[in-house]
Amino acid sequence: MIKTVFAVVALSMAAAATAQTKSGHATANGVSYYYEIRGKGEPLLLLHGGLGSIDMFRPALPALAKNRRVIAVDLYGHGRTALTERPVSLVDMGDDMALILKQLGIKQVDVLGYSMGGGVAFRLAVQHPELVRRLAMVSAGFAQEGFYAEMLPMQAQVGAAMAEHMKDTPMYKSYVAVAPKPEDFPRLLDRMGELMRKPYDWSEDVKKLTMPVMLVYGDSDMYRPEHIVKFYQLLGGGLKDAGWGRENMSKNRLAILPDLTHYDIFLSPDLPRTVLPFLNGKSGSKSWAEQVQPKK
Repeated sequence: MIKTVFAVVALSMAAAATAQTKSGHATANGVSYYYEIRGKGEPLLLLHGGLGSIDMFRPALPALAKNRRVIAVDLYGHGRTALTERPVSLVDMGDDMALILKQLGIKQVDVLGYSMGGGVAFRLAVQHPELVRRLAMVSAGFAQEGFYAEMLPMQAQVGAAMAEHMKDTPMYKSYVAVAPKPEDFPRLLDRMGELMRKPYDWSEDVKKLTMPVMLVYGDSDMYRPEHIVKFYQLLGGGLKDAGWGRENMSKNRLAILPDLTHYDIFLSPDLPRTVLPFLNGKSGSKSWAEQVQPKK
């Protein structure tokens, strides 16, 4: 499975290399962030998962950039963005993304973040709500208790000692292919372990979000179903019946995609098809009454 995923990403990277892309670096709080911009239209900030990079989204980029201006960023210590002496912090990266958007002259943006990138997107929306028009979080939670209990000890063990055993993984191979200092991979594991061992509960911050929010998960995700439902309820969804005319529907959305896990949802062609209508402010559904009204 791992080799197959890596092969798909590698082929997609090669195909995408011919596409018109603007790239560069933007400095935020002492970190030189690598970014790529492709496509035209309303801006969409795209944030990848932990131990990944922009390249995780290569299969989805053509669909996402077809009618959108996609700004994809290699997060702190990942991909082409080097580690400094800072810890890996979602809160800090949320502030960094705000500075990058301002440097690029973007006043407001829709945001799509996966896993760790979903956490960064969440912090950006909480800390700088004026910059975020719509927020889509893929396979991301609001508290540490959202993970299955058996995962917490495994996350606590993440560190430099794992580096040698990870050399056959897509995380290691993709990192050393583009990182400014490939030898920093063990340091990155240490920083990621520190992040994952730190308890957090942002349930009160969820209630502060005023922009439309979409949550997307695989039906075999690393987050417990109870946590997913609680997240949606904190956003005001799933609290009452929608009504015959959809009059009681929340502005926020929840999607559970079948036959997908945390580790492959970002590769699924169903992901852009699911999030784009929401990010574009459209709905493909009509009420029952609207659908049966005779044409005039």
